[in-house]
Amino acid sequence: MTLYGVGLGPGDPDLISVRGREILDGVDVVYSPGRLSRAVATEHVPESRIGDLDFPMTSDEERLREAWKEAAAEIAPEARAGDVAFVTLGDPNVYSTFGHLSRTLDAFHPDVDVEIVPGISAMTAFATALDVEIEAGAGLALREAAGGRAPTGPDRMVLFKVTDAPETARKLDRAGYDVRFGRRLFMEAGETVVTGDAETVADRDYYTLAYAERRGLETSRATDEFAADADANGRVSATADAEVGDD
Repeated sequence: MTLYGVGLGPGDPDLISVRGREILDGVDVVYSPGRLSRAVATEHVPESRIGDLDFPMTSDEERLREAWKEAAAEIAPEARAGDVAFVTLGDPNVYSTFGHLSRTLDAFHPDVDVEIVPGISAMTAFATALDVEIEAGAGLALREAAGGRAPTGPDRMVLFKVTDAPETARKLDRAGYDVRFGRRLFMEAGETVVTGDAETVADRDYYTLAYAERRGLETSRATDEFAADADANGRVSATADAEVGDD
C-alpha cells in the first residue's frame, strides 16, 4: 500500500488538482500537519478520516527529529494496511514539511511506498496574484527571507517566509530591487493582501512572500511589437479623425 504526499495548492479548496482530489477520496486516512492544511482537507474529506499530527513550532532540531519519528511511526502501520495521504499546502517538494516525513520513513520504515501528487505552489500562485509575468528566457530564483534577510544576485526572486517585510524591503531597495508583497494568496483563512508597501505587512506572518525584480531590468519579447503597432495605429486613427473633424 502507499503513502501519498498530496499538494493542496495555495489554500483555496478549489485549486487542488483533480488527481489530488481523487487520492483524498480513495485513501483510508488523511494526515494533516497543521490547522490551515486541515481546513482545506476538510473541504474534500469528512473529519472522521482526518488524522492530526503534532509538530512543535521550534528551531530545536532534536525536538523536530523526535516529532518526525513519532509521526512516521504513527503513519507507517496505516500505510502498510491501506492507502493514506499526508496533505500539505502548496507542493510537497517545494519548501514543504513533507520532505522531512519522506526521509524519516525511508530511514526507519523503508518498506512504506511513497508517491507524490504535486500541487500549485506559492511560487506559481504569486504570479497571478501579483500580476507578474515571467516571460520565456527569464531567470527566476527562489529564496527564503525570514527574519529580515534579503538575498541578492539574481535579477528576479520569489522570497518565501518574509517575516520582517520592512527590513527586507529596505535592504533590497538599497541593493537596487523593486519589491512587492503578497500575503495569504488564495487562502480562505485570513486576509489576502497584495501591496508594494512593506509597512502594510509589517506584522509577522509565515504566509507572506515577496517578488523582487532588479530595478531598470530590460526585457525583450516578440509580442512587444504588437503594443507598438497598436500605439502607431491609434495615432494614425486619431490624426485621421482630427482631419475629418476639421472639415
